[in-house]
Amino acid sequence: MEAANLIQKLHLKPKRTIRVIAWMNEENGLAGSKQYAKDHEKEWSNHFAALETDGGAGHPIGLNIKGKFEIKKMLAPVSAVLQESGAGGTNFVDHVGADIEPMEKANVPAFSPIQDSRFYFNYHHTAADTLDKIVPKELAENSAVVAVAAYALANLEQPLPR
Repeated sequence: MEAANLIQKLHLKPKRTIRVIAWMNEENGLAGSKQYAKDHEKEWSNHFAALETDGGAGHPIGLNIKGKFEIKKMLAPVSAVLQESGAGGTNFVDHVGADIEPMEKANVPAFSPIQDSRFYFNYHHTAADTLDKIVPKELAENSAVVAVAAYALANLEQPLPR
């Protein structure tokens, strides 16, 4: 949500709608994801891209991509901008995230931040998994990467290949 807030604070006007969705229950059956798919499956052709962030808040180092290889070339200017903060890497993956899996299966190009996850599982899904473990600077870096990626995707001239 902070990524959308950043875009709004900067008075940026994307060419395409950026939809921010927050659901829960991934660990208990993906109810939010399944409901979104049920409600919107007839609209998949209008979904330009999907971006999930569900890997904690470690320092971002780039973007995971599930899609055609041509996407990397299309995002080269974005990678160049993100490289200044050390987040310009790209990595092709077979699966971006459970929360956007229905869109992945419908061939909607999917993305997620690549994050330094060395410490993610020190707390993840434990009683110690509390907000005080978040490093504010790293959370801000993640918000910036997601905002840049979302805004850039929303402004691409050509559709992403499917």
